[in-house]
Amino acid sequence: MIWLHTDGAVRAIGIALESATLTSTGWQLPVRFMELDVPLQPQAHASALAPVLPHEHSPLRASGACIPGVYLASIPGAMAAVLRELLAGQVEDIEFRITDAADSELAAEWAEQVIQQRTDLTAPEKLQLIRARRGQGEFRKSLEQHEYACRLSGLLDRRHLRARHIKPWSICSDQEKLDGFNGLLLSPQFDHLFTRGYIAFADNGELLVSRHLNPAVLQSWKITLPINVGSFKPQQRPYLDYHRHAVFERSENGRRGAP
Repeated sequence: MIWLHTDGAVRAIGIALESATLTSTGWQLPVRFMELDVPLQPQAHASALAPVLPHEHSPLRASGACIPGVYLASIPGAMAAVLRELLAGQVEDIEFRITDAADSELAAEWAEQVIQQRTDLTAPEKLQLIRARRGQGEFRKSLEQHEYACRLSGLLDRRHLRARHIKPWSICSDQEKLDGFNGLLLSPQFDHLFTRGYIAFADNGELLVSRHLNPAVLQSWKITLPINVGSFKPQQRPYLDYHRHAVFERSENGRRGAP
């Protein structure tokens, strides 16, 4: 884990996605950063941090002030533990969000590599399967034959809607990857909630909301429960059933606002 300290505060957390590799230009380490909602000012917590500062090459003084000229300092586990405690759950939330997104992306990239290596498919067939991952090609054309708008926002302008697989693309069969019934057109904010398992749909169109979703999210996006988006076709229902059992409610540690 990497703690980004700038302008007198810890402002972001980074997590290494892979091991470091040596290249012709030096060592490279892929890292994904996320900003903290509430930055931490070490000087305000000097009494808690001072006892756990590293004995050599510390990034901070005992007062909590930054030491100029110290970069990429290694910190002991005890100091990291205190920082976690002071950040009151923000670190755990960022860890979950980064690793969850990375795991999903890596799974899809692996599945795409498998398709590229297959010898039973022609180049155009491989391209169609890979384009389906991005909500493009034959998959989107098939989807738009029976889904015309975002079921939740009502937006009709398809330029701003994402074609999303109901059953995740990375675990679909070839037929399921291209099946338009295995998809929904969603506005970006609802695409995020659906993909992460914060919402789902019953076969009759009832919106299902995860217990892990902060109620303020739906309030902010003008969604008043209960809501029914219209029943789904029989061909869509097996995919929706899969999503309800394998994706819905799987996102945990969601951050809630103050009551």
